[in-house]
Amino acid sequence: MSEPWSRYLDLEMAALPDHVVVALQHGPVAPTAIGSLPDGYAVHPDRSIEVAVRTLMPGVTPSMWDWWFGWHGSRDSRYRLWHPRAHVSAQWADGINGDAADADPRRGRERYVGRTSHVVEYLGSTLVHGAISFVPPGDLGLVEPHPDSGTRVCAVLGSSQVPVDIGWFVHDVRAVEGGSEMWSRFRLGGSLAVLRGTGARARRASTTLLRPFTRRTELEARALLVHCAQEMNHLAVRLPDLYADLGDA
Repeated sequence: MSEPWSRYLDLEMAALPDHVVVALQHGPVAPTAIGSLPDGYAVHPDRSIEVAVRTLMPGVTPSMWDWWFGWHGSRDSRYRLWHPRAHVSAQWADGINGDAADADPRRGRERYVGRTSHVVEYLGSTLVHGAISFVPPGDLGLVEPHPDSGTRVCAVLGSSQVPVDIGWFVHDVRAVEGGSEMWSRFRLGGSLAVLRGTGARARRASTTLLRPFTRRTELEARALLVHCAQEMNHLAVRLPDLYADLGDA
């Protein structure tokens, strides 16, 4: 039996927005410049990467995104709505998934802030097993916007296979006339890659565990820019109808 949200699965992905194509054509920008750009990527001296992507979302409200982040992470089939060509699975690390997640009385931000989502997805041709730990904006030195003006979806990014965190992201959703704009920013690798564990054993293992996560590449930055632009634009077109249909679930 098909699930109620199955009708929103669409394998046809829209073309990348022109402003993202321009950013890709430009190539990497100076690390000192990336902070002031809405779209682009940079490789920092410590070999971390920083990616910025802007998504225009007519008809979408910030509260729809808070609902989405609390709703989709409990079932693989919901996660695939977001990027049907790259997303494989998503499950909450606390085990509250499936029907149990739908029975959760929490709504909006309460459903995802403070929780960790284990996801499997492709970034370019690389299969990634990620741990996305959602945190309040204050944990990243940001303020909580007024609900009428927007929302900030913030997370620490790591691996679900080894106890390593590698960076963070912020999706800054701002209400504008006729909808919203999302300003996304990622910073991964370099000095941000750290062990989650503590103690002598963890310290002895640090060099081996951290080495694959510290040195990020321009190719990875480009893949992340493309992936974020694809998934956000793809879902934004469908989110108003999806929310109207299933927004209380």
